[in-house]
This record gives sequence, structure tokens and C-alpha cells, in this order.
Amino acid sequence: MFRTALRTVLAHKARLLMTVLAVMLGVAFVSGTLVFTDTLGNAFQNQSAKSYKDVAIGVTSYDHRDSGEAGAEKSPPGVSQETIGKIEGLDGVASVTGRVNGFAGVADPAGKLIGNGWVNTGSNFAPGKDGKDASYAFTQGSGPAKDGEIALDKATATKGKYTVGEPVRVATNGPVKEYTLTGVFTTDDGQVNAGGSLVLFDTAVAQKLYLEPGFYSDLTITAAAGASESRILDQVKPLLPENAEAQTGERLASDQAAQIKKSLESLNQMLLAFAAIALFVGVFLISNTFTMLVAQRTRELALLRAVGASRRQVKRSVLAEAVVVGAIASTIGFVLGIGLAVALRSLMGLTGLTGAKVPAGALVISPTAVGAAFGVGVLITLLAAWLPARRAAKIPPVAAMNSVHGVATTKSLVVRNSIGGALALLGSAGIVAGAAAGSDGRMLIGAGAFLAMVGIIVLIPLLSRPVIALVRPLLHRVFGVSGKLAGLNAVRNPRRTGATASALAIGLTLVTGLTVLGVTIGQAIDKSTTDNIKADYMVRMEGAGDLDQSALTALEKAPGVSAVSPQQSATLEVKGDFHYASAVTPGDIEKVINIASVSGSLDTLAQGGIAVAEDTAKSNGWKVGDTLSVTYSDKKKGELKVGATYKPNEFLSPVLISTELATAHEARPYIPEVWVKMDGGASDAHEQALVDSLGKNPAITVMDQQDIRNEFGGMINTMLNIMYGLLAMALIIAILGVVNTLAMSVFERQQEIGMLRAIGLDRAKVKRMIRLEAVVISLFGAVIGVGLGSFLAWAIGQTFKDEIPGYALVIPWDRIGLFLVLAGVVGVLAALWPARSAAKLNMLTAIKTE
Repeated sequence: MFRTALRTVLAHKARLLMTVLAVMLGVAFVSGTLVFTDTLGNAFQNQSAKSYKDVAIGVTSYDHRDSGEAGAEKSPPGVSQETIGKIEGLDGVASVTGRVNGFAGVADPAGKLIGNGWVNTGSNFAPGKDGKDASYAFTQGSGPAKDGEIALDKATATKGKYTVGEPVRVATNGPVKEYTLTGVFTTDDGQVNAGGSLVLFDTAVAQKLYLEPGFYSDLTITAAAGASESRILDQVKPLLPENAEAQTGERLASDQAAQIKKSLESLNQMLLAFAAIALFVGVFLISNTFTMLVAQRTRELALLRAVGASRRQVKRSVLAEAVVVGAIASTIGFVLGIGLAVALRSLMGLTGLTGAKVPAGALVISPTAVGAAFGVGVLITLLAAWLPARRAAKIPPVAAMNSVHGVATTKSLVVRNSIGGALALLGSAGIVAGAAAGSDGRMLIGAGAFLAMVGIIVLIPLLSRPVIALVRPLLHRVFGVSGKLAGLNAVRNPRRTGATASALAIGLTLVTGLTVLGVTIGQAIDKSTTDNIKADYMVRMEGAGDLDQSALTALEKAPGVSAVSPQQSATLEVKGDFHYASAVTPGDIEKVINIASVSGSLDTLAQGGIAVAEDTAKSNGWKVGDTLSVTYSDKKKGELKVGATYKPNEFLSPVLISTELATAHEARPYIPEVWVKMDGGASDAHEQALVDSLGKNPAITVMDQQDIRNEFGGMINTMLNIMYGLLAMALIIAILGVVNTLAMSVFERQQEIGMLRAIGLDRAKVKRMIRLEAVVISLFGAVIGVGLGSFLAWAIGQTFKDEIPGYALVIPWDRIGLFLVLAGVVGVLAALWPARSAAKLNMLTAIKTE
């Protein structure tokens, strides 16, 4: 029986090729994802180990105020030189190197920022007694030795086309300044490998820029030969200030590797999710393929039964074919997956897909990747082939030899439809209940969506007859006999039509759901931006850094500016509760942000009062005229009078105070953004005036209203495009399913097609009949998918509509119309080969076919 299975596989290579393709694509995605993430994780882990190879102990300091702890007391700016001296005197310590870190952005010759803002860093050049810094290998020149000098990493110098001796414009949190380039170096620094830039200053300059003279952000401690790292660690800890933490180099490397692995998990899960979708869609194609093969071999299987083969042996024969096909597809898919992993790695490195520099390293093919690829491929093929194998074994030998094929009994159809109806109703109820539960109902919607989708798939054969019956009259009127026959053929075998339409329905459900959600959220964000922002420009630092006070002053003096207000962060403590506040410019804030006043007047901000969002005021029992005892971030106490309440605004904190009041209690004001209104509105000249006033600082971005809208809504469109690209694989498999169904239909109707040709249906009309049948099946699946996808998008939207002001479901009819048109095109393309095969049938030979 196994030899029979092998011969059958070889005898139906064309049919099985489509199954191989379906399994191969899914396996390639699974194996490629696992190999890619394993390789990337291993490369970064090795890089981490290399960067900490000579580090015995690493010390990191942090500011309590930077940790998100509202109202925390002022802590030392870092580790002092005095502390370093004590550490150097400990037994077993060979050397201590102090580092100072902060933001530094390098401008290219055109004035644009080089690298990604959030990983553009500055540090200090810390030479040892030999004049070299072990962390950096200079390829040109040397490190900076005084104020006005810098060194650059090689990648940044190359991008900026800078050579030693040339001036380079560098922006920190203060005004942009020009430095002389003294050297170019290579480094294993993680920030540089993440796509950023690294600027080295003289130590004294770096301390002045980022901390205070005599203080360091981090320490690197090396051990003498034979010294115990744990013993050094125990001696170092008591010497450190409260805001500093010491760890062994091995622990630091391990933690960094764990962080890298965690950051790759989301990418890994997303790619595997789409692989699962592709394989799920492929199940329908595989099942159809084996159903076709069983139909073609009905007499052969009956003969085997007649000469003594048992039902179990026939079933095993079909499943053996599935194992062979699955193994072949898995092998090819695994090889393709390795190629996909290599391509993804090259894409990240060469095109800056993520902005990261991928470290060198060997390709990692783990046993997990191999096992998953072959296990998934073979298992999916076996599961999909099980039902056709079971049907093949149940065909009575005599009936099969007489071509009386077993048809589904009324009882089996009733059971199928009952199960499908129950699952669909249960799933729909779960989706509705989840939508009603709000943010807590997302898991319930997920479970309901799965049940509803399975239920719809089970019911699709039942739904196909009435739905397709609605379009049959139109097909007849427009396309004549070919249209009428196509409509009848589409429902001739509801099970097969349902299986084919299901594959398309799954793909369109996901595509439609994502599209409806994306468009709805995008429009809500866009509307919120348009409704709330009056300013012509928003000014902020690259990489979500904060602006220096000098930038605000420069903007206030820029020509053409009519109103300027920062959105400065501050905290207030009232009766033991911390409240985040926005420090704004009284009088100007109403001109740049649309604030809907509820009671009182915002003019009271200029007299040292506060304004409170309506919901915050209600929850705390505050009202206009109340005097609140507050504690500022510097622990000083005071009293503030509530002068106004306003409707909540997502661009402002729940409490408003004046910038004058906030600055009086902050050593360094934290200004994430500044809003600017210009006389006469936005224009190229006004934008250039703002850029010039800021000293053409490459690290500061000036955004007009369209840029602001793109900033908040552009990410959604980018994610949608990525999703469309990944889901395209599932749709390709669905197209193969349509091809399979039509090919099976043509095979079963050879005699019928021959008769039609004999009574006058020409080849062109035969092709048209097959093409229309494909379009009808494709559109049927697409309509089901669009309906279910829109329903799921509505339900998911209900769970977070309260988190997005102005959220209202939007059905993008233009895109849905495009999806339906594309589904029709899919049908036409899928019908090319089957239609051509049907038209080429010799009518006499076809008539004689039994």
C-alpha cells in the first residue's frame, strides 16, 4: 500500500504541486522566522558578551526624577570623582573608567540629523596612561583633548562625509555648536549598532554638557588577574550613592542579551501569527487537492478494496501520500525559510529597515526550527488529508466501480449545519458580549471570533446556494448561457465551493478588520488633532528628548510669531496625591490649543492660579474658587487657587499652571514640545524663520499641522501596509485553492463540457463559463470575509473607544469596494489555466469519458 501511495504521488505531480506550494509557503514563514530570530538573538548576545568581556563590574547611576517617580527628591547627578578614587584603592581593582552620557546629534552637510534621534548619543573620551581608550579603536586621528574638539564613530563620519580636521555641527540639548573633528573610531557600542551616532567629547566638556564637573554617569571597573569579581562587587556597593547600581560584567551582558531577546519576541510572534494564518488557509487547499485525487481514483480504490484491501489500508494509503507530500513541501519550505532569514537579515543591515546595524554572526539553525518546520508541515498536511482519506475508505467497492460516487447524506448535512449554526451563534454572542464589556472584553472577542469564523466556515456550503442564487439572474442576463451555467456550476458541489470560498473569506476577514480599525482610529486621531490644535507649528527634539529653555526664548523672538506656549511638564502634590501638570504661557495657550472652558477663566493662570480638567475636578471635589495646599517638585509648599475648569484635552495634562510658576520650582524645566502660532498662518517662509531662530539645529524638528497629523496617524498606515504585505501570502494560497477547485470541476465535468461543445457552445464561451464560475466563488468568499471583518472591527473598536476621543466607526467603502474588485480579479487569474484546459478538451473524447 505504501508503494501504491508513492506511485500515486508521482502520477499526480501537477495536482500535488499546489499542495506543496501551500505547505511550502507556511513552512518557509515558520522556519524563516525561527532561524531569523535565533540568528539575530545569537549575534546580539555575542556582541553583548564581547562588549563586556573585560568588564568586571559595571556601575550605572540614574536620577530619581528621570525614573518617572513624581515628586522624588533631588539626587546626586552621578558618581563623583571622589568615589572613583575610593574604588581605585580597593583590593583587586585594576582600573576604573568613568563615562558621561547624554544626547548629541550630528548634522550632515545639508543640516539634517544623521541617525535615529533616540539613539544619538554623546560620551567622553577617557584615555588611559597609554593615551588610548580601550572602548574605541581609532581608524583616523585621535580622541578629543580639549573644548571645541570631538571624535565620531566611523558610520556617522561616513554618512556625513567628514574627515579629520573638518568642522562638524553638533546639537545637544542646548544650542547647536561647531566642533573640530580630531578622530574617527569603530566601536561595539549598542547605541551605534542600533542605528544611532556617537560623539566623543573631552571628559570635562562632557561633564559640563550633561552632568556637573567631577561627576560620571557610569563606571567600568576591570579586575586584576586572579581577583574575585563578587568580592569586588561587595566592596564597591557600600561606596556608591543611593541612585547608583553595581553589577558584574557577566550579569550586565546577560541582562542586555535578555532585553534583546525580549525585544525580538514581538517580531517573532507577529511573523509566526501570519505563518499560522497561511497554514490555516492552506488546510482548505490541501483538503480540496486530496478530495480531487480521491475522486480521480475512485475506481482504483474500489479495485483495491475488491482484491482485499481493508478500509484502514485505503485510509492509510491516502494518509501516506499526505506524509510524502508534507515531507517534500517541508523540506523545500525549510530551505526557503533559511533563504528568507538571510534575506531579512540583509534587508535590516542594508536598507536600514529598522535603523539598526546587524552584528556579524553565523547563521543559527536550531533543532527547534527544524522540528517546527517539519512537524508543522507534515502535521498540517495529514490533518487536511484525513477527511478525504476517511471518505475514500467509506466508498463501497461495487458502487465505486459503477461510478456511483458516495454523496453526503441528508443526515450528515443536517449535523454539519447544526454544528456550524451553533458555533456561529456562540461566537457571535461572545463577540457582542466582549464588545459590551469594554477593555476587559478583548479576550472574549478573540475567543468569539475564532468560534464565529469556524462556524461560518462550516456553514458556507449551506450559505452558498441562496447567496449565489441572488446573482444567477444577473449572470444570465449579462453573459447569456455561459453566465447561467457558471451560476449553476458554482453551487453544484457546495462543500467544495465552501472550502474554496472559506480560504478567501479568512484572508478578507483579517484584511477588512484591520482596514476598518486602522481607518477608524486614523480618522479619530486626525479629527482630534484638527479639533484641538490651533497652532501652526509644533517644535520638539528628535527622539522624544526635551528642549532647552534657550529654544523657547529663541522661538518667542522669531519674526512673525504671534503666540508661543510650551507644554512643559510639572508635578504637584495635593493631600498626598501627585498630579501631573502642563506648564503653559498664560494668554498664548488659548491661541495655540483649543481649550473649552467650563467655568471660571483661564486668565487666572497669569495671577498664579491653576486650571483643572473637568473630570479631575469632579473626582477630587474641587471647584472654581477653592484654594489648594500644594507641594512642588522641589518640596516647597504653597497655595494655589482654582481659577478655571476645562473639558479634558489629550494634548494637555489634567492640571494647567503658568510656566513662570513651574520654572521657579524646577532646576531645569522639562519641555517636550512648544506650540507656535504665526501671523498669517503657516508658510515656507515662516517655517524657515523658526528654523533659523533655532540656529538651524539638526536635532530640533519644526512640524506644521499636516506633519503633526502624519506623526500621529502615519504609524497606523505604515502598520496597515506591513499587514497587507504579510496577509498577501494567505491570499496567494487562497488563489491556488480557486485554481484547484476549478481544475477539479473541469475534471468531473469532462463529459458534460464535451456535450456542450457538441451542441454549439464554442471555446470562448466555455472559457467564459469557467472564469465566471471562479469570479462568483471568489466574490462569495470576499463578501463573507468583508461582513465578518467589519463586525469584528466594530467589536474590537468598542473595547477602546473611550481611550480615543472622538472615536466613531468608519466603514471605508472605497477600500472595501477595491477588495471586492481584487477578489474578482483573483477569480479571473485563477481561472486562466482551468478555463484553457476546459476549452482544449476534445469533444468526442470528452463525451466518451465516464
